Amino acid sequence: MKAAEILDVDNLRFIEPEFAAQTDMIFNTMLAAESGTEGRFLLDENEEPLCLAFRQESSWVAASFLYRNPSVGLIEKFENMNGQIFQENRDEWGGAVREYFSTTLAAATAPAIEDLNPIRRGILTNIVTMAWGKGEGRACVDCCCGSGVGSLVLRDLGFAPLSFDNDASLLSRGLAAGRLLPQETMQLDAMIASRYIEPVPLGIGIMMGEINDFSREMWERIVQELFLISEATLITVGTEQETHLIREWGEEMERTVDVSETTSDPIYDRWVCVAKQK
Repeated sequence: MKAAEILDVDNLRFIEPEFAAQTDMIFNTMLAAESGTEGRFLLDENEEPLCLAFRQESSWVAASFLYRNPSVGLIEKFENMNGQIFQENRDEWGGAVREYFSTTLAAATAPAIEDLNPIRRGILTNIVTMAWGKGEGRACVDCCCGSGVGSLVLRDLGFAPLSFDNDASLLSRGLAAGRLLPQETMQLDAMIASRYIEPVPLGIGIMMGEINDFSREMWERIVQELFLISEATLITVGTEQETHLIREWGEEMERTVDVSETTSDPIYDRWVCVAKQK
C-alpha cells in the first residue's frame, strides 16, 4: 500500500528529500514552518508516531517518524487545526515509505548500464541454497545490493529481501529491471545501516571488495554493520586473502565464519564466507 493511500490523501510529498534524511531532526523544524489547513497524524500498532501530514490547498506535505520523534511544536500544530488520527502497522508503513523514496529516486536518476551477467543468477541460487536452503519467508538483508541480482535470487528462493545500496544509478537500474522492488529498497550508506534496519535472521553481501589497503577500513565498517543487522550472514569475495579479513572481522564480533571455495564463478563469488553468532 502507498503512503498516500494509508493517509487517505492525494498528492503527498515528504519533507525529507531522500530516505536516509529521516533521522535528521531539522525536518521537524521545516515541517512546522509549512502552512497547513488540515492534518493527518499516523500512529503504529503501539500508538507510537509514524507520520504527520498537513494539507496545503490541493496537496499534502508530510514527515515520517520511523527513525526520529516529532517535536512538541509539530504535535501542537496538529492539535490546533482540523485533523484526523489514523493507525497502521509499523512494518506496513515502512514498506510504504521505502516505496515512496524508491519511486522518487527511480524517476530522478538515470539507470546505470545493465551490469548483470545472466549466469550469476544461477550461481548465486546454488550458493544461497547450499548455505540456507529455501527461504520459507525468512527476512534477509541484501547489503550493497547494487542492481539487485542478490535480491532477485532471494525472492526466487522464498526469502523476504530488504535491499540497500548508496549508488542511486545502480538502484535505478535494479528497479527498472524489476530485480529490486520499491517497497523493499533503500538508498543507504552501508556504513551506517544499523541506524535504519533492525536485526533480521539473515543477511547477504555478495561480490564484496576489492578489499585492499585503501578500501579496508570502509569494508570493515560495512561488514561490521552487516553483522549487526543479521544473525547469520553470507558474504562472497573474489580472493582467499579477503576471506581472512572477513573471518577476522567476524571473530571480533563473536561470529564463527566458515569459508569455502567455488569454481562456478572464478571472479566475483569464488570464495563464500558463511558467518553465524557463536
